[in-house]
Amino acid sequence: MSKNGEVRLPVRKMYKLFINGAFVRSESGRSDPLHDGKEFAANIARASRKDARDAVVAARAAQRVWWKTAPGTRGLVLYRLAEMMEARRAELVERVREGADCDAQTAGAEVTAAIDRTIWYAGWCDKYSALLSTRNPVGGPHFNFSTPEPTGIVAVLAPDEPVLLGLVSVVLPPLVAGNALVVVPSETDPRTAIVFAEAVATSDLPPGVVNVLTGSREEIGPVLAKHMDVNAIAYGAEDTELATQIEQDAAENVKRTRPRPARTRDEWFSDAAQSLDEIEAFSEIKTIWHPAGV
Repeated sequence: MSKNGEVRLPVRKMYKLFINGAFVRSESGRSDPLHDGKEFAANIARASRKDARDAVVAARAAQRVWWKTAPGTRGLVLYRLAEMMEARRAELVERVREGADCDAQTAGAEVTAAIDRTIWYAGWCDKYSALLSTRNPVGGPHFNFSTPEPTGIVAVLAPDEPVLLGLVSVVLPPLVAGNALVVVPSETDPRTAIVFAEAVATSDLPPGVVNVLTGSREEIGPVLAKHMDVNAIAYGAEDTELATQIEQDAAENVKRTRPRPARTRDEWFSDAAQSLDEIEAFSEIKTIWHPAGV
């Protein structure tokens, strides 16, 4: 209430797309209303085909920079992301509480798990390559080495729930592997994903490494699956109709598809949702021959 007794309404936050390190409105001008129960909560920008193409262009330019960053430095950058999430802890808890319709304690536990998982994956940046690399036995005066390299541009369709832990769990593994991402977050309540994007924007991640497109998975998913400059797409196998469409579209340009198994909320909190296999899924193994010295 103001000094003169008038009731003052709060300034509502505008939730925009996150493309190339900037928060932008959809070029189409579209937005979707979001309600908390019967009360209007926010307008959410609805990404278009053009927004998806812009995000892919940004990701392609940024991926080269991210992959050339030293592995130890990439780990420090992702640790910095965890620090920025911690700095926004109160807002993340509130967004998760509203998005999941749960109490503050449950929301706080999810935010804690998401930050811990970010730190866990940050520690893998300078270690996973040693575990995925091999020296292969060959006949002849040559050395033969196999080493992991990033897939390139990865489109990620994040799960609806849990809104934050599910998002972090599908975003971090391809980042560790040196990829750049175009992410379509939860449709039920994408506000948490935009707060996460604010943490990304204030971390040291190069602009364009992570792009967040709020909107319809059914609309954006096939666009990304058909895009010739997207190298892989990850999606939930539980969305059977959409999964089939994505697989058909991806087959036309030999895009790698990475369906993830359906998980309950408790399973997202378990160790099964974080592993070296998740990083390996977004890596390509490159084999090099080198002459042996006499």
